[in-house]
Amino acid sequence: MNTGMPQRALHEAPKSNAERDSYYEKVEQQNLRALWTHLTSLSSPEPKSVVQPIIWHYDEIRPLLFESVPLISVEEAERRVLNLVNPGIKGRPQLTNALMAGLQLVLPGEIAMAHRHSPSALRFIVEGVGAYTAVDGEKAIMHPGDFIITPSMTWHDHGNETDVPVVWLDVLDIPLVAMCEAIFTESYPEDKQMLARPTGDSLARYGSGLLPVDYEPQKITSPIFAYPYSRTRESLESMRRTEEWDPCHGLKLRFVNPVNGDYAMPTIGTFMQLLPKGFSASPYRSTDSMAFSVIEGRGKTFITRPDGTEEVIAWGPRDIFVVPSWCWHRHETSEDAVLFSVSDRPIQQKFGLWREMRGNR
Repeated sequence: MNTGMPQRALHEAPKSNAERDSYYEKVEQQNLRALWTHLTSLSSPEPKSVVQPIIWHYDEIRPLLFESVPLISVEEAERRVLNLVNPGIKGRPQLTNALMAGLQLVLPGEIAMAHRHSPSALRFIVEGVGAYTAVDGEKAIMHPGDFIITPSMTWHDHGNETDVPVVWLDVLDIPLVAMCEAIFTESYPEDKQMLARPTGDSLARYGSGLLPVDYEPQKITSPIFAYPYSRTRESLESMRRTEEWDPCHGLKLRFVNPVNGDYAMPTIGTFMQLLPKGFSASPYRSTDSMAFSVIEGRGKTFITRPDGTEEVIAWGPRDIFVVPSWCWHRHETSEDAVLFSVSDRPIQQKFGLWREMRGNR
């Protein structure tokens, strides 16, 4: 094809940086950008996570949470939450690139008003017994270690009818939903929603290896919205008696949707693992940044950054810590430990992106 230009001119390099700069300015004026100027920032041999290893020691941040009480009411705040901010993610109050998280406080007699939104959320109970969350007409009573789901666009409110404060970890997929520009939020006309089913109905109906004969799922999230820690802990102890310890994870369970065996939540993977006293794990890494909440026990996690430097995180009950994507890490325990963890693994696996590697000791 004749372009009207000499063949030599087509392949001739620009004579100066000024000519290139002039060309790039003309390109940008047309809302274009030359790929070769930023290709290395878009592609790399391995993941380079901006997420940083970090730990929040509960004993240090709990006083700050309670310090907010005289400063703002739950009615003003709607949700009295301190977000967990990863220092590697500039300008955004996020736990990881995919997840937002915070510690929420509800005092005796308080109600966190009913609303619903398109981002999915979970509650993981950290402190206090007897408060409740209500989801789409059913109430669940909270106990430490319980995992509770608020699926997308389900009405939910929280209340504390006990005489002790309750604190839980909120985790939401807001960054993912915001990236898709699909966030919707709606307030309920009353502070509390009307209850339509007895407490424990969803667990009794769907959590015993049985389903109603004519059941047709209405949502892609698990129909069980409250997973009691007592049952999860019992499962771990049963595994302790019969299963072999995984060299990287100890004994690790995945919370599932009983209808199809998929993750309990479509965008957030949730896990529980038991590490015995004196456990020294083999190194492990995966592409999902993981956040851990310690229920029982004490130990250390050794995290190797991409530049080869190692960071040691010492953790205990109620602490929360983050392991970034594709960072080698291993756990060591000084006593029996139980860890709850979350990540965006379901999304990565559905898109065929998730990878893992196991190291040798």
